[in-house]
Amino acid sequence: MPWYGRKRKNPPAAKEEAAEPATSSPATGRRKSLRTSTGTAEKSKYFDPEPESDSDGKPKRKSSKPAKAGRPSKKAKREEDDDELASSDDDAPPPDSELDEDEVPKVTFEPLPKLRDTNGIEYQDDRLHQNTLEFLKDLKKNNKRTWLKTNDEEFRRSLKDWESYVMTMTEKIMAADETIPELPFKDVNFRIYRDVRFSHDPTPYKPNYGAAWSRTGRKGPYACYYLHLEPGGKCLVGGGLWHPPADMIAKIRTSIDTKPKAWRKVLMDPNFRDVFLGDAAPPSKVKGKKATTPAEKKGRGRPAAKSTTEEAKEVEKILQEHDETSVIKAFAELNKESALKIRPQGYQPDHRDIELLKLRSFTVSKKIPDDMFTYEDGQEEIARIFGAMVGFVTFLNKIVMPDPGDEDGDSDEE
Repeated sequence: MPWYGRKRKNPPAAKEEAAEPATSSPATGRRKSLRTSTGTAEKSKYFDPEPESDSDGKPKRKSSKPAKAGRPSKKAKREEDDDELASSDDDAPPPDSELDEDEVPKVTFEPLPKLRDTNGIEYQDDRLHQNTLEFLKDLKKNNKRTWLKTNDEEFRRSLKDWESYVMTMTEKIMAADETIPELPFKDVNFRIYRDVRFSHDPTPYKPNYGAAWSRTGRKGPYACYYLHLEPGGKCLVGGGLWHPPADMIAKIRTSIDTKPKAWRKVLMDPNFRDVFLGDAAPPSKVKGKKATTPAEKKGRGRPAAKSTTEEAKEVEKILQEHDETSVIKAFAELNKESALKIRPQGYQPDHRDIELLKLRSFTVSKKIPDDMFTYEDGQEEIARIFGAMVGFVTFLNKIVMPDPGDEDGDSDEE
């Protein structure tokens, strides 16, 4: 029989919990349930606590692995660290909220260092004061930002002294080389601040002052005159082209290859050679020995009775060749730090001037004593050294940056 044809069975008559008839409240008209609970109140299983392990009938399964002895677990170590941290907190000073607000705070004042005494010597434009050199010595010992900030007044005074000295020197260089224009101090001065982003040296300052004069100041493609002040035996006067770009090096190598006489003429200049290439052999000697003539060689070491004109010229030529070789070696020695180890591309290893072709810097320098900056005629002596390299600087500029009328200025004629 289908389910919709069946009769519904009546509930059993005898039941412990019988539903009482609902009555209505006369005041509100709502039906009131008279059903009461006769059993014990039961909570939902979702609110029951987890059964304890002791209530379960099943015993715990023991691990077959033996317990590790020795180093404590990470949890135990963490608890020990928490205990130590809690004990250290007990000894900590009271927080700011517990401090007395009416108590006057203690402030420690550190006075700035006083300026160094001038000892009765005034600052002058044509020489440096001894205090300027002393400041650079102190900066080398205390090369820190905090120290320079504390001694800022001394730094400003020394920088002003250096500025007046450089501007006075500018006038003397302009008198020696008419191509040098009158430039402001900031265009010729090198700042003492170092770029430490890509350097292994973390010191923030250079313990020296420097200035460079060229047609465009300390920057630009032209050869320059350089002055370096660093107390402690490192003061020098120099000039030329230091690490020029590749296109300029190519022009210089072409000039060395095609015009060797012009290079020898510049390097053999007596004034230039005496000032910057003093280590080269003198013209009358070759490695400390007197040159022999062809007639002496033919006469088994005995000098000829009378030298002919041709023999005299040949002797002079031999001496000059040895002299030129020694001068070129002396010039290459000054620039060997950045020179190539092998021949440059496009030139033979047995080239006549292979030592010059390997160079990547073309500079000269001469060390000077520290007190040359401080005594009365010191600037005149430095200007004389600069004057000895005017021909060398002019020669380099004609090669790398020739003027419209200087195309043939570096000819190879005698």
